[in-house]
Amino acid sequence: MPHNARVFIIDDDAAMRDSLEFLLGAAHFTVTAFESAAEFLEALPHLGFGCVVTDIRMPGIDGIELLRRLKAKSKKLPVVVMTGHGDVPLAVEAMKLGAIEFLEKPFEDDRLVSALRMAFEQSIKNAKVSGDTADLAMRLASLSPRERQVMEGLIAGLSNKMIAKNYDISPRTVEVYRANVMTKMQAANISELVKLAIRAGAIEQ
Repeated sequence: MPHNARVFIIDDDAAMRDSLEFLLGAAHFTVTAFESAAEFLEALPHLGFGCVVTDIRMPGIDGIELLRRLKAKSKKLPVVVMTGHGDVPLAVEAMKLGAIEFLEKPFEDDRLVSALRMAFEQSIKNAKVSGDTADLAMRLASLSPRERQVMEGLIAGLSNKMIAKNYDISPRTVEVYRANVMTKMQAANISELVKLAIRAGAIEQ
């Protein structure tokens, strides 16, 4: 989990906000509290990434409407929903709208802390996967059309001579293209090249 991960608390109950601020601050989260979803949404463009902890029943914009608005804005913030007794059907609806967890009040402090830690850890993993995929796509895009053809031949198991014959070029030229492909794709061998090509979407699994 990142140091001082940010958590945004949204609850119209001042005592609940104070309690959660104390709990999460002690667990080394950086906490910002809001008394309404409207106040949170107004501040959202300046907040950066964080995990949202929101009550489901609030005056004005409730937890369900908040999730809808975050979805409409394509804001991929993990959201933990707090529910009162009898709000489970609403909580299920919240999960369908993207909430990662719902906690029925009163809940154990550890449940909230654990849910938030898991949310941040998953976000880091997702960001890494997304970054890796983008990097592979850039490597693939750096190949010239001929280099792409040579790569496809190599993945298909063709020899340099066979690739040369297919494209009416010399085996020596294929060797040059092959070296370029391995360098640009950052592959140490053909096996690694195949794995990278699959991950980049260049070939179907």
